[in-house]
Amino acid sequence: MDKQWIQINPQDNVAVALTPLKQGERIETKNGSFELIEDIAPGHKFALRPIGEDENIIKYGLAIGHATTPIEAGQWVHIHNIKTNLGDVLDYTYTPDIPALAPRPEKKFAGYRRSSGKAGIRNEIWIIPTVGCVNNIAQAIEKASAHLVKDGVEAVCAFPHPYGCSQMGGDQDNTRRILADLIEHPNAGGVLVLGLGCENSNIDTIKPYLNDPESERIEYLVCQDVEDEIAAGIERVERLARRMKNDKREPIGASELVIGLKCGGSDGLSGITANPTVGAFSDKLIAQGGTTILTEVPEMFGAETLLMNRCENERLF
Repeated sequence: MDKQWIQINPQDNVAVALTPLKQGERIETKNGSFELIEDIAPGHKFALRPIGEDENIIKYGLAIGHATTPIEAGQWVHIHNIKTNLGDVLDYTYTPDIPALAPRPEKKFAGYRRSSGKAGIRNEIWIIPTVGCVNNIAQAIEKASAHLVKDGVEAVCAFPHPYGCSQMGGDQDNTRRILADLIEHPNAGGVLVLGLGCENSNIDTIKPYLNDPESERIEYLVCQDVEDEIAAGIERVERLARRMKNDKREPIGASELVIGLKCGGSDGLSGITANPTVGAFSDKLIAQGGTTILTEVPEMFGAETLLMNRCENERLF
């Protein structure tokens, strides 16, 4: 029979239903057996043993809240009988809880070494508009350049966005920095910077944000300076493709690998499948000296102390 429920961590006092469980079904555990007091829907929790009022609910081996009323073994555990341990204001204290991972031989990945010294995992041509007004042109150039995806070119990608004009102060400065970071991203073996000409964040304004604005891997096009901007854009993308033709992957240490992480789908099962897997992967990569970047901050509400206590030192905390 397929597994019908899972206890994620041996310390947990709740389990998660993987299939619809019916009232009266007998649950066998290492510590004994009991019957379910009510139906349990897939992805929902039920108590593995009696839990007292105000006692912590343990899932993943960690406290995810506390019981607001006594809970019997086999009873549904949900928002009607559990409450977060968070308060309105928290005083954070650094209590290191860093997993000890056994030393491992350095892992390597097949990447592209860039002239900047950075390592990329892709070799793509990126079309970066400096302003939203040229998004359609960028996408038209992308579509017309699809035939160039061969040899060393793995993809041609446009990055449309609504910014680059009618912005002020720090907001505009942040946009320019992000665009510059994209232009110099190591996953791009070649970049076409596409400007309109009259925007606030025009090409000449973006160039000072670049470490190497004269790189042969960067082409520039001001649409208002040419008669046919799409044809001119395709010509520049073709030049980039020729320069990338002989690019080869090489072994690069995992310490240089940077992985962006994002929530895939918030449901009752992602917390027992993808999310722990991503966390375990992150531990292993960081142990190799690599980097993971966790986005979507609301996903960590209620667990921020767990992450903070995994910080390497108090200054980082």
